[in-house]
Amino acid sequence: MKARLNPERIATAEVHVPTLEPGEQDMARYKPIDRNPRLLPVVLSEQIQPGTFEFALDHLVDNELDLSALDARFRNDETGASAYDPRLMLKIVLLAYSRGLISSRRIEAACLHNVQFIAISGDRQPSYTHIAKFVRELGDDIQALFAQVLLTCDRLGLIGREMFAIDGVKLPCNASKERSGTHAELAHRAERLDKAARKIIEAHQRQDAGGEDCSLDERRAQRVAALHKEAQATRDFLARNAPRRNRKGQELKTNVTDPDSAKMATGKGVIQGYAAQAAVDSEHQVIVAADVIGSGSEQAMLVPMVKASAAFRNTDTLITADAGYHSTENLQALAEQNIQALIADNQMRQRDERFEDQGKHKAKGDPLYEKKPTGAPQKIRLYRPEDFQVADDESHCTCPAGHKLYSNGSGCTINGRSAHKYTGSKAGCGSCEQRHRCLRHPERTAVRQVAIFKKRATKSQ
Repeated sequence: MKARLNPERIATAEVHVPTLEPGEQDMARYKPIDRNPRLLPVVLSEQIQPGTFEFALDHLVDNELDLSALDARFRNDETGASAYDPRLMLKIVLLAYSRGLISSRRIEAACLHNVQFIAISGDRQPSYTHIAKFVRELGDDIQALFAQVLLTCDRLGLIGREMFAIDGVKLPCNASKERSGTHAELAHRAERLDKAARKIIEAHQRQDAGGEDCSLDERRAQRVAALHKEAQATRDFLARNAPRRNRKGQELKTNVTDPDSAKMATGKGVIQGYAAQAAVDSEHQVIVAADVIGSGSEQAMLVPMVKASAAFRNTDTLITADAGYHSTENLQALAEQNIQALIADNQMRQRDERFEDQGKHKAKGDPLYEKKPTGAPQKIRLYRPEDFQVADDESHCTCPAGHKLYSNGSGCTINGRSAHKYTGSKAGCGSCEQRHRCLRHPERTAVRQVAIFKKRATKSQ
C-alpha cells in the first residue's frame, strides 16, 4: 500500500536552517580515522583462492613435483636444528619471481608484510640469507624441476605442438668489462697495472728528493697495493685457465671475475653478461626449453634449442626465429633433420611486398622523441626569440599573441654578441592568455623580455 502525501502540507512545511553568528564559519564534518590496535582474525588458507596463481603453485609443488632430491640434502632426523621445508622455500621463491621480486631482501620483506606470501609460507619468515642459500644451492636440481613442470603441463594439454618460437635476451652480470679480454690482452693489462703502480712510487720518490717526508703516505700505499694485487690476480687467472675458443677455433674473450660471461652488444651499449634463450609453445605460451650461454652469438644456440625441445615436438611442429639465428649452417642442419622452420634473414623486408612503401615512414620524426611516462605532464614549448617579429625600424617587436614589446637597449652585448633588447608592457602581458607559453614563471614574472641577436657576418669565399 502506497502512502499518500498532502501537497498543502508539503508546500507549507517549515525547514529549519541553522543560522551562523557573525564571524562564525561553516565547517565540514568527516568520518573519524581510528588507528587504535585491533585483533583481526585472518584465516591463511582462505587467502589462497582457487583460480589464482598462488593456488596453482601451492597444488603443483605439493602434489605434482618430486622433491626427493632436495629432501636428500638434510640429515637432521636425529640431531641438528629443524630446517625450512624445501617445498615452502620453492613456493616462496617462485611466487616472488612471478611478482618481479628477485632480491632475497625484498622476498624476506614480502614474507613479513604481504598476506599472500604469509599464507603460502604458513606464516614462516625465512631470512634473506636462508633464501639466498636455497637459490644458490639449487644447482642442477632446477633442471629436473623444470622438466617435471613441463610434463605436468603436457599432461594437462597445455602444449599445442603447432609452433615453437625461439628468441633470446641479453642479461648483464656482476662483472666489470675492464677485466675482459683475450689471454694476450689480459697479460698486457697486468703489465699496465704494474706500470701504474711504479709510476706512483716514482712520483713520490721525486717529491722526497726535495727534502719532504720519505715515507709513502697511506692513501698512495693502498693504491699501489691494490694495483699489484689486481695484476697478480690476473696472472693467476691466466695460469689456471686455458683460452676459450669458439667452433671455428678462434679465441674468445674471457673475464677474470666471471669467466663464463662475455661482452655483448645491445641496443643500450656493450654489456658483460649472458645470452638467455627460450623456446615457447604458441598454444598457451609455455616455455618448453631454456638455456643461458656466455656468448653474444644467437646463431650458435638455434640447433641446441631445437634439440632441447625435441621431447615436446612432433614432426609437424614449426620452428620460428628472427634474423639473429639465420645462418647457412643452421639452415643446412635443420634441413638434414627434416625440421620445418621459418628463419628470417636480413633481406626479408626488402622481398616482402607488404613493406614496399616502408620508405615513406623514414621521413617522419621519431614518435618517441618527446614520449613521457603515463600520467606525466607534457612539457610546454615556450616561445623563443625567433617567434617574435621585429619592426623595420627596430623600435618594437610583436609577440605571437599580437602584443608589442618596446625597445629598451639597442647596443647590448651578451656573451660577446651584439643584441637588441625588448620589453613588454603590463597592459599587454598582464592579461595575455598565452602567458604560460611565453613566460618561464608566469606566476611571478610580470612582463616578457626578449633579446634579438644580430646575425654574424659570414666570411667571404
